[in-house]
Amino acid sequence: MFKAFLQAARLRTLPLSISGIIVGSSLANFSLNAHPENYKVFEFLGIKHFFSESLIFWLAILTTIGFQVLSNFANDYGDGIKGTDNDDRVGPKRALQSGAISPKQMLNAIKITGVITLLIALLLIYVSFGKENFGYSVLFLFLGIASIVAAIKYTMGKNAYGYSGLGDVFVFLFFGLLSVCGSYFLYTKHLDNMIFLPAISIGFLSAGVLNLNNMRDRESDKKSNKNTLVVKIGDAVAKKYHYFLIIGAFITALLYAGMRFYTPKQLLFLIAFIPIFKHLRTVYKNTNPKELDPELKKLALSTFLFALLFSIGQLIL
Repeated sequence: MFKAFLQAARLRTLPLSISGIIVGSSLANFSLNAHPENYKVFEFLGIKHFFSESLIFWLAILTTIGFQVLSNFANDYGDGIKGTDNDDRVGPKRALQSGAISPKQMLNAIKITGVITLLIALLLIYVSFGKENFGYSVLFLFLGIASIVAAIKYTMGKNAYGYSGLGDVFVFLFFGLLSVCGSYFLYTKHLDNMIFLPAISIGFLSAGVLNLNNMRDRESDKKSNKNTLVVKIGDAVAKKYHYFLIIGAFITALLYAGMRFYTPKQLLFLIAFIPIFKHLRTVYKNTNPKELDPELKKLALSTFLFALLFSIGQLIL
């Protein structure tokens, strides 16, 4: 049973989910170093000053992982109950589809994961804002609850937004803007307009992973009345949309590096775009949606690599 839930948690999706936190944290580190009057010792890996900025980092990572696992469980449950996960599906069999986990067991797992994630989020909010920033605490509590609702409502319920083509919007907002800008705000207690550029990069790449998934599953989704954006716009336009997302991510990251340029080290992230552009070439030539399945992992891990290299470029100035 544990193995079944571990598979349902889809561990391969976790590196992508924490990419925004890594980027937002590195941008916050840059901001704190750039303003000595606000600077506190920022131990990124949390060895010496665990109860300061590093605790915020690790709690933010745990919270995001909780949201992702919750979303994966809810996706498994929602698609399983609706019959979307069937023999026509290209990807690996899901837990409900295979019978490894019953609907009741998965529903209980969703409830437990939601409660645990909310508790971690509350601790994160308290560590970041304490008692003196009540307004910020309320705002982030609302954002935390909204994230849980968004994770669940992607495929669960009658009005699941993943079935009406809105999945890309929510992925861009939560994996990109909220993840990067929200984590940045947890440290600095302010927002810098410039950080929206790398936030858009992460959002575009994350939406690209979803778009790739939906391109792969277009035929089975169409039969199951799951009207993803790809089902609505068709394969040809979906490819063009994919090019836009990938190239857009590249341009926004490059714009940030150019407008905040201090050293060539900031351009380390360009290395990550080597496999990303190779992936784009594969998508361009693709005629069989089933062959896109391996590309999901490649793009997700390349996005994680981008987050790491971008952050290293910020941390070693």
